[in-house]
Amino acid sequence: MEIKKKSSGTALIPFLVFIAIYLGSGLILQAQGVEMAFYQLPAPVAIFCGIISAFFILKGTAEEKFDALLEGCGNKDIIIMCTIYLLAGAFATVSKAMGGVESTVNLGLTYIPPQFITVGLFVITCFISISTGTSVGSIVAVGPIAVGLAEKSGLSLPLVLAAVVGGSMFGDNLSVISDTTIAATRTQGCEMRDKFRVNLYIAVPAAIITAILLLIFGRPEVVPAMQSYDFSLIKVLPYVLVLVLSIIGVNVFVVLTLGIVVSGAIGLGFGNLTVLTFSQEIFNGMLGMVDIFLLSMFTGGLAQMITKAGGINFLLEKIKTMVKGKRSAEMGIAALVAVTDAAVANNTVAIIIDGPIAKEMCQEYKVDPRRSAALLDIFSCVMQGIIPYGAQMLIILSFTKGAVSPFEVLPLLWYQWLLAISAILSMYIPFADALIKKTPWDWSKEEAKL
Repeated sequence: MEIKKKSSGTALIPFLVFIAIYLGSGLILQAQGVEMAFYQLPAPVAIFCGIISAFFILKGTAEEKFDALLEGCGNKDIIIMCTIYLLAGAFATVSKAMGGVESTVNLGLTYIPPQFITVGLFVITCFISISTGTSVGSIVAVGPIAVGLAEKSGLSLPLVLAAVVGGSMFGDNLSVISDTTIAATRTQGCEMRDKFRVNLYIAVPAAIITAILLLIFGRPEVVPAMQSYDFSLIKVLPYVLVLVLSIIGVNVFVVLTLGIVVSGAIGLGFGNLTVLTFSQEIFNGMLGMVDIFLLSMFTGGLAQMITKAGGINFLLEKIKTMVKGKRSAEMGIAALVAVTDAAVANNTVAIIIDGPIAKEMCQEYKVDPRRSAALLDIFSCVMQGIIPYGAQMLIILSFTKGAVSPFEVLPLLWYQWLLAISAILSMYIPFADALIKKTPWDWSKEEAKL
């Protein structure tokens, strides 16, 4: 209890060092015209600089600080989160290698009428992103096709780009294998399926209204001829399997492992993979998650060092002066993660940073953790989907070779704006709280942990 009462603003300096290095390098490189400027300096290196500074700035012996670092790095939730990252990366890579993403895109393009191209691209990207858990991967898969279709049919290119980015953020926010969902649920201590159900009621109205707007304003001037693309329904199966099993509540480790096995079996059956390449793709997928793995582990370590030094308690004390109750606490969580994402240009990083603070606010103001997990994910994805220097915007614009600026796309990002509105409305009108009302959170368990 003594540690919890300790409060020190100085303890937050190591975190500010991390932000300054991570954000500062991006701004400098962007000013120099470097592509993907905010993604050139590896985030784990930036957070490691923050850890080094903590050893110089925080009070206590080197042994005490090192013990706190290891305690945070080895936290059960951090290890679980990192393990899920590795499995999710393996599943996404194996599924792509066996042709799953290509089949999913081609399936949609084959059956969507040409006059509904814009809304069709939005729906296709929604499905790919919710299946793969990655907004960037979805944009890479659909973006070039979207640009080509827009040019052939006379569609507004900025509107098409906005539709693809919106669809990519739909899945990034909702997918049970998205790193944002993993981070949000683990930091808040709730189940993925429960967060999904709360989140779904908020996201679906925004998606439906977006689709209607795209139907009205996204019709092509020239309707291209209907084309048939090569696809295989069997190759789409692993995505559907993972989605369904996750929603019904099967253990996430079982779900992802089964997804990897099924994707690998399909790849072997179709000849896209051999036993050797299957194993290599599993490793490549895990290797692709090393950045977020190390970042999560180091952030957990730094957060524990800062917590023991009184930094988190100091921050909570300041936030509490502005929070008057449950509703303003929810607004505070939303604003905090949105601002953090704007600073670091990475929604997963923002959630990992703000998750422990949000958890404390939940306990203090009785905000259901399933709602806080949804709010963390929603507002980090909203901000990530609209900032001009985010990976999503930078990649989609790269396909136009400079023909479109981010400020042409920004007003047309209807899904992100509507998602934010829907989430704010849900704080005042509890239309997304069916699960929460049916099974109220057991606060006695939270109090027992303290």
